[in-house]
Amino acid sequence: MNALIETKSVTRTFGGLVAVNEVSMTVRRGRTKALIGPNGAGKSTLLNLLTGVLAVSAGEIHVDGVSTVGRPCYEVAALGLARTFQTVQLFENMTVLENVMVGCHCWTKQSIVSGALRWVGHYLEERRVLKESIVQLERVGLTDEADSPAGSLPFGKQRMLEIARALASKPKLLLLDEPASGLSTHETEELSELLRRIVVEGATVLLVDHDMQFVMDISDEVMVMDQGRKIAEGTPDEIQNDPRVIAAYLGTEAK
Repeated sequence: MNALIETKSVTRTFGGLVAVNEVSMTVRRGRTKALIGPNGAGKSTLLNLLTGVLAVSAGEIHVDGVSTVGRPCYEVAALGLARTFQTVQLFENMTVLENVMVGCHCWTKQSIVSGALRWVGHYLEERRVLKESIVQLERVGLTDEADSPAGSLPFGKQRMLEIARALASKPKLLLLDEPASGLSTHETEELSELLRRIVVEGATVLLVDHDMQFVMDISDEVMVMDQGRKIAEGTPDEIQNDPRVIAAYLGTEAK
């Protein structure tokens, strides 16, 4: 089965406002897919629906063939989803390394009891968590900052740390909400290279971003939303030449 995520007519309303309106989409394994659209198009809301942060008002969502409708976000995460947010969310007073170690909780099995009783399994797992966290810091180029407080990092490195923490959960699908926002040109290039490596290594990426050069450069597929609806979907070349997309961004009438 090639589809990792499938949605069918997913809708989310807030009172009289329809934020996501009957959106059907597929995210295929081993691919990078981007969601783009004007502000208020419903992109971040759709990510929240996919990850269980918000409940759907109607429609179906399947992750790896499993329906997630009605499941809490921690159960959805356990299916192999990890994400970052528009605003960087870190434990600022914890070290860089400790922040990444937090991301390992999805696959750890030992309990507080095993730690209190000093069971061997607890210490073996602790070593695996430390090793995995160091690997992820190396991937994003933050090894030298491992012992620094996360809040002391410059913004671009905080973005990369958040991605490292998400990767530490060993996700099948990495969801990124505006990962290039606020990054310099050089930092965006580093992010692009990181995401390419992640996909080559077997992960799948779904991202939302407003940096069109970044999106078109990194994506295999692009889906465009406007006013809560999907208005176009295809390769980057197809999307850049779609009159409906041009109309949504420029306010011109589609022909």
